[in-house]
Amino acid sequence: MPPRAEPPAAVREVDYNALPPDTPIRIGLLLPLRSETLGAAADSVRAGFMAAWERDRANITVSVLETGDVPQDILSAYARALQDQDIVVGPLSRAAVATVAASPLLSKPTIALNYPEGYGQPGAAPLPQNMVAIGLSIEEEARQAAQWAASDQPDGAALVLTTGSAWQRRVAAAFAGQWQKLGRQVRTIELSSPDGYLSDPELVQLRATLRQNLPALLFSAMGADQTRQLRQALGSTVSTEPTNPIFSTADALPPPPAAPPAEQFSSLPIYGTSALNPGSGAGFPTLDLDGVRLLDLPWQVQRDHPAVMVYPRPVQTGAGSADMTRLYALGIDAFRVAREIGRHPVGRFQLDGVTGRLSVDFGQGPAHFERIEQSAVYQNGVLQPVSP
Repeated sequence: MPPRAEPPAAVREVDYNALPPDTPIRIGLLLPLRSETLGAAADSVRAGFMAAWERDRANITVSVLETGDVPQDILSAYARALQDQDIVVGPLSRAAVATVAASPLLSKPTIALNYPEGYGQPGAAPLPQNMVAIGLSIEEEARQAAQWAASDQPDGAALVLTTGSAWQRRVAAAFAGQWQKLGRQVRTIELSSPDGYLSDPELVQLRATLRQNLPALLFSAMGADQTRQLRQALGSTVSTEPTNPIFSTADALPPPPAAPPAEQFSSLPIYGTSALNPGSGAGFPTLDLDGVRLLDLPWQVQRDHPAVMVYPRPVQTGAGSADMTRLYALGIDAFRVAREIGRHPVGRFQLDGVTGRLSVDFGQGPAHFERIEQSAVYQNGVLQPVSP
């Protein structure tokens, strides 16, 4: 039989503090599996984590610790994990991570699956030295999209489009902040979205705004359906001028400059986040997003990735299935990071993961984590990986 395919190994410098390969490692997986709101998400993480463990379980034991949403329940489970485990992976929610991070209990390596509210913002408290947070961050995707867009479009301003949704506002602010750090001009327009549909009058006004001041690119902080509505509005050839104008003495004045054709609007580069990828099982008309650029996990857009190919893929369809699949991928990489920290408690390493290219620095003061996601563009309705 041919040898079993293996995911790419972690890359690190020579580690003189590495534990012997046969050293037992006990991992506690702390997840809100009893939560009504987060139970399904927790189960997706658990499934991915266990799939990765099944491939590489030598001298590693995993104990799944179920919790609900109550902070005291989470702290009690975490305290029990510290007694019996070498590494704790979890918790999953922002509030639970903040609770554990603020607790004096934290004394063993802890791999959080989310970030406390405000993490990384000016004035926010750093995480304790024994904790590294590796959660999926759509705000970080927006910052990476700004870097990519600035490289593609070296001149000109960006126009950021969002609705009043809280998560979209965070995404819009992340892109705009990074764009400004690069010394570029940016403007944000918030569109109304009654019942999820963008306001037609505001889309007409947006066309007028673009006619007056065309940016180098658009960044959509919105989801796939609203961005599709945006594309259709920008590509429309319907005139916004009255069909029966009233003539006056002003008619003798020189005519105004010709309006840019619809093609000039529709050809504006649009960048976004993984929110623009609803997944192949959602039945979404992705042909309408052709040319749109976004960032997502290799697990979602790069099936031939060396790590992606070796793990079983869950069958998930319908609304929300893409997010559950991303959490499954997070579980896979959470195990791989935990295994690496278990074998090498101190040091820096890189991992070509199913959620991106990971860089981890642990055990040498405050931990550092970075994930670089995969760039992709819609072509004929299918996302194709591209080099940023």
